[in-house]
Amino acid sequence: MRNFLLALITLTLPLSAFELPSSTKQVVVGVANSWDSSQVSVSLYEKNGKSWKLVEGPWRGRLGKKGLAWGRGLHPAPAGATLKQEGDWKAPAGVFRIGGAWGYAPASEIKKHPNLFYRQVTTRDLWYEDPSSRYYNKHRILNREPSSPAEKKAQMKQNDHPHSLKIFIGHNSPPKAVPGGGSAIFFHIWRGGGSKPTSGCTTLPEGQLKTLLAKLDPTKQPLYVLLPEKEYLKHRSEWKLP
Repeated sequence: MRNFLLALITLTLPLSAFELPSSTKQVVVGVANSWDSSQVSVSLYEKNGKSWKLVEGPWRGRLGKKGLAWGRGLHPAPAGATLKQEGDWKAPAGVFRIGGAWGYAPASEIKKHPNLFYRQVTTRDLWYEDPSSRYYNKHRILNREPSSPAEKKAQMKQNDHPHSLKIFIGHNSPPKAVPGGGSAIFFHIWRGGGSKPTSGCTTLPEGQLKTLLAKLDPTKQPLYVLLPEKEYLKHRSEWKLP
C-alpha cells in the first residue's frame, strides 16, 4: 500500500517541458465539451510502438455538477489558473496517475490484472474528505469498528451501489495532498442511468467501469487525461496525447 501511495506523488514541470512519460503505454482519455460541462466521452488507448491505438470506447460518462477546474496531478497548470478545491463540485482537469481499486465484492469476483491493487472494503475502511484531518485524501484501515463521528463519516462502505466499485484517480494524491485541494476522486458507477452529475468524480455505466478495471495494466503505467475539448486539442501534440 505504501508503494502504491508513493507512486501517486504529484509532480510539477514547466509547461513547455511536459509530455506523457515514455513509460506510459496505457491512457484513459476523458474529453468534455467545455469547462462548464458535466458530460464526458471516455476512451481507453494503448501504445503500439510510437502510435496510440483505441482499444475501448468511447463511452459516455458524467463529471462534476459544475464542470471542471485544473487539478493537481502530473501536468503543469497554467499560471494564475483556478484550481479545484474541496466541495466545488468540479472534476479535476489534467493528467493523473490511476491508482488501485476498492469495492464491496471479494477479490475473487473481480476481473482485473493480477498486479492491480484491489481491496474489498469493510466497515473499517475509511477515506477522509475533511481538510483538517491528518488523514486527508487517504485510505485508512481501523483495527476496530468506527466510533467517532469523523470515522463514521469517512466510512467507504455506505451501502451505496454507485460506490460499490471504484478506481482511484490520483488528483491531489498523498503523501503530499494539499489540504482543501480536493479529495476522494474516483472512477465509479454512475447514478440514475447517467442522469445525475457528480461532485468531482468520473462516473460510467457499471459494465463499462468493470471493462475498464479489467483492462488496466499497472505494468503499462496507466494515466487518466481529463480535459475540455479545446484544451485537449491545444495540448495534444506537445504533451504527446493519443
